[in-house]
Amino acid sequence: MENLYCYLALLVSTIFIIIKLSNNRNKNLPPSPFSLPIIGHLHLLKPPLYKTVETLTLQYGPVLYLKFGSRPILVVSSPSIVEECLTKNDIVFANRPPTMAGKHFTYNSTAPVWAPYGNLWRNIRRFASVEVFSHISLQKSSIIREEEVHSILGQLYKVSKIEPQKVELRYLFSLLVSNIIMRIVTGKPCVGKEVESMDVGKELLKEFKENFFADLAMNMCDFFPVLRWVGYKGLEKEMIRLQRKRDEVLGRLIDEIKQKKTSSLSNATIVDVETKGTLIETLVHLRESEPEFYSDNVIKSILLTMFVAGTDTTVTTMEWAMSLLLNHPEVLQKVKVEIDNQVGSGRLLDDSDFAKLPYLRCVINETLRLYPPQPLLLPHFSSKDCTVGGFHVPRGTILLVNAWFMHRNPKLWEEPTRFKPERFEAIDEEREGFKYIPFGMMRRACPGSSMGLRVLSLALGALIQCFDWERVGKEMLDMNPNLGFLLSKAEPLESICRPYHSMTNILSQL
Repeated sequence: MENLYCYLALLVSTIFIIIKLSNNRNKNLPPSPFSLPIIGHLHLLKPPLYKTVETLTLQYGPVLYLKFGSRPILVVSSPSIVEECLTKNDIVFANRPPTMAGKHFTYNSTAPVWAPYGNLWRNIRRFASVEVFSHISLQKSSIIREEEVHSILGQLYKVSKIEPQKVELRYLFSLLVSNIIMRIVTGKPCVGKEVESMDVGKELLKEFKENFFADLAMNMCDFFPVLRWVGYKGLEKEMIRLQRKRDEVLGRLIDEIKQKKTSSLSNATIVDVETKGTLIETLVHLRESEPEFYSDNVIKSILLTMFVAGTDTTVTTMEWAMSLLLNHPEVLQKVKVEIDNQVGSGRLLDDSDFAKLPYLRCVINETLRLYPPQPLLLPHFSSKDCTVGGFHVPRGTILLVNAWFMHRNPKLWEEPTRFKPERFEAIDEEREGFKYIPFGMMRRACPGSSMGLRVLSLALGALIQCFDWERVGKEMLDMNPNLGFLLSKAEPLESICRPYHSMTNILSQL
């Protein structure tokens, strides 16, 4: 019976694709490789996707049209074409593609990163810009970032103060970023200082990620919607199960704040200082004045976005940056000298020092150029027919912006594959336009980029200020990425660290 359903699904898909092809036959579509019936160009795709797309771009040009099953895909790989998509056609491409994962994991697409363009998206975006990512809000949360960075420094000092130690940096970076986000949202870290065992810390961190993280990537049911009818591989059932678990966890977090608020009013006491001014408390308070907008689902979707959107991307960038520095010790030394000259060894650097550390910022920019966390950025979705590069783009087309290709294009960058932070000393990324876009651009640009850059600068700067770092072996670190949609290192980063003698007094007090 299941085979019969699959055959029916393929038949319906074939009819649908034939109709779509006949409608587009006489239209000036962008260049495209030869496609197969039903599956389109899926047979050409091999992981990682950004490398396959790069190969096709070199063959067919910067405007590439693909078909993944029933889904038309537009891949753009030049700054001028990206600018045309995101300025001239900005509203047309201001949406995200409807997907099965988006429906279940973002509360029916109400999360800020996945919400359709309109009043809901504008209101959520405005809330995030004012309450979380504004200059004032970032200043208020600086104490959290500094305390969590100091906690990591203290842990490193304890294990390395007697003799140099090998440490797993991916875990420490994940712990740092997760604790920062969790404290901003709830007032409490996901792994507290009372957890002394690294194994226990890893288990708690794993549980945190299992509760909140989920893959929003498209799957076969999105390319062949009829497969959803037959419960293909149980994908949708598993999504529903996972989302139910996440929903319960988020519900408990919200209920805790409601109960504390009710208790404080009835007993005329002050709300717990740990949760006072947290994101959850702010959302619960706003719900009282705007209940028609701040529904349970909207509040949960905002919280979920905070947990998911900037955590892995920031961790990944930290790991790439440290890997590049360890492979280029002369650059690492140059950053160290800059910090020593501008900050010294009498105190730990803080947010106010970033303006005085331009070379550190160059290192971060160059890392993001070589290893953008989302090499194809998050997908956009056309709400109506439009023209891109002189070609017709049908309504319902998924837009992929090939940041990986543009960031390494020799026509745009001198020695594009070389780690050369100095290139950004003469470059203002704000004026570089669309050739450097690690956070996206225009309406759907990442709203949390400022916070991410502050975490990156503070963490990397403090680690370099306080510890001497070197590779575990003499050979260069493996810089191969994994095969997923997020451009993370295939091999977790390990390094040997020893505290600088000039910093031991400060580190011993953390």
